[in-house]
Amino acid sequence: MLTELRIRDFAIIDELQLTLAPGFSVLTGETGAGKSIIIDAVSLVLGGRADATCVRAGADRAIVEAVFRLEPAQRAAIDPVLEREGLEGDDPDLLLLGREVRRSGRSISRVNGRAVTLTLLREVAQGLVDIHGQSEHLSLLRVREHVNLLDRYAELWPLRAQVADLVGRVRAVRRELADFVLREQELAHRADLLQFQINEIGAATLQPGEEEGLLEERLRLTHAEQLAALAGEALRALEEGEGEAPAALDLLGAALRALEGLVRIDPALEPQLQIAEGINYQVEELVRGLRDYQEQVEYNPQRLQEVEDRLALIHRLERKYGPTVPDVLAYAEKAARELARLTHSEERIAELQAQEERLLTELSELVLELSLRRREAAKRLAAGIEEELGDLRMEGARFGVDFRWREDPEGVPVTASQISNLKSRISESVSQRISDLAEGRFAFDSTGIDHIEFLVSPNPGEPLKPLVKIASGGETSRLMLALKTVLSRADETPTLIFDEIDQGIGGRVGATVGEKLWGLAVGTGPGGLRHQVLCVTHLPQLAGFGDVHFHVEKVVADERTVTRVVPLQGQARVEELAQMLGASGEATYRSAEEILEQVARCKRQNVGGKE
Repeated sequence: MLTELRIRDFAIIDELQLTLAPGFSVLTGETGAGKSIIIDAVSLVLGGRADATCVRAGADRAIVEAVFRLEPAQRAAIDPVLEREGLEGDDPDLLLLGREVRRSGRSISRVNGRAVTLTLLREVAQGLVDIHGQSEHLSLLRVREHVNLLDRYAELWPLRAQVADLVGRVRAVRRELADFVLREQELAHRADLLQFQINEIGAATLQPGEEEGLLEERLRLTHAEQLAALAGEALRALEEGEGEAPAALDLLGAALRALEGLVRIDPALEPQLQIAEGINYQVEELVRGLRDYQEQVEYNPQRLQEVEDRLALIHRLERKYGPTVPDVLAYAEKAARELARLTHSEERIAELQAQEERLLTELSELVLELSLRRREAAKRLAAGIEEELGDLRMEGARFGVDFRWREDPEGVPVTASQISNLKSRISESVSQRISDLAEGRFAFDSTGIDHIEFLVSPNPGEPLKPLVKIASGGETSRLMLALKTVLSRADETPTLIFDEIDQGIGGRVGATVGEKLWGLAVGTGPGGLRHQVLCVTHLPQLAGFGDVHFHVEKVVADERTVTRVVPLQGQARVEELAQMLGASGEATYRSAEEILEQVARCKRQNVGGKE
């Protein structure tokens, strides 16, 4: 529920803080006073389109903040998002949304005081408020929206999600098929290239670690003479000595003999003797290692050329296929897999075609089930709307839903047995076109195969015709209200806002409209859910049903026009209703009082009380 709305420097509003309560609240005032601007501010803070023109003249930014008290159902949906993004607030039952629009056009969104992306703001705000503005009358005139309205009423979104997922899989298979068919020549060239690359890499018989070994060998071959000379010099120093100087091993031997004599006299020198013996052993090992190395080192120009050629081959392959030998080998494996797929394209095409048919058959069952449930819901929706229209002084008006399937050779297959089963489960009264159904293939999209359009007959005796062609402005308003009333009874959105939903409706129907909006707030009606309802209206008969009444007015302060909102009670409310009646005098005030008295009686009756 929306509990508080704070607006600053938005359009003609300089600063406004509005505290809202549960139940039915109405906003009244002269045209242009700023009532719809308040609704626009709510839309903005929920993630609506931002425009620099909404910033009040002379200000550098517009700020809108809204505080919501969350019910368990809303918390269950929103808390996982807040936890995922680290946006938990101090009070888990409260949610603070904010939006700032700067003069430059830049927009900043906030959740619980922290900046977030606009996409995340919309994700968090989704399902908190449903705004039915003046322009939303046009949604009834957009035929493509009719299927969404019906599915919302029938609670078919989970089934539609399954259909959309399956449609996505069908489209993915078809895209892959199209790639094979449309790129056949290109794929043949690609297969030739892959075969050449695989052969080139395979002919090289590369081995992991080979390059490092070759580099070491090249280094030894290149410096063979120098390496042999240095090894010989080291051996001479260790074994032979230079001139009259004794060799290292001879000196070590003399040292050992001396230490052995010392130990015989003083055993305390045994550790030093062991050290000397270890050094002597290591030097002998060093000599043997150098001798083996000297024997292996040889100057071999032919082997050096072979190594150079091998390294050149490896480097060429690395430039083409990867920075290292393992990368080159991995490229060859990947190319082999791709070549296998291309080589067996005919088998793959057959597999994809079979997969497509399986998916289409599965999709056929789903879309027919969706169509069946829509047709059943359409009957209930029509009955509910016709009842509401009767209350709105359109007695005898009829409402219907037209279902059409469009044939498409690439569409979903529907068999005669499926048609027969569908007819057996649906009464003829659900749709006048049920008898026209026949087997075939039918176009589909993520919503299924039904092309849905609302039909209406405003007057008795007239046939049902498309709503977009025959409904007048007042009739459209009443149809919208009837539809929203029926839909909202099953709608879990806690806050419903109606911006001049009474447009085109006369005063005679105003009281009925007010009663229905109040009924949405208190949850009257079969299966009705309780909502917080806000309504902008010019009808006093409707405004009388408000549990809370706000008056919106324009005033001039410091030579600037600003909007002020004042809650009305008692005599102030009577005076407002009298002004809305458009006359003056004692009789007008008495009429305003009678409106409030009639509303009070109606409310007591609807909640089971007694006059």
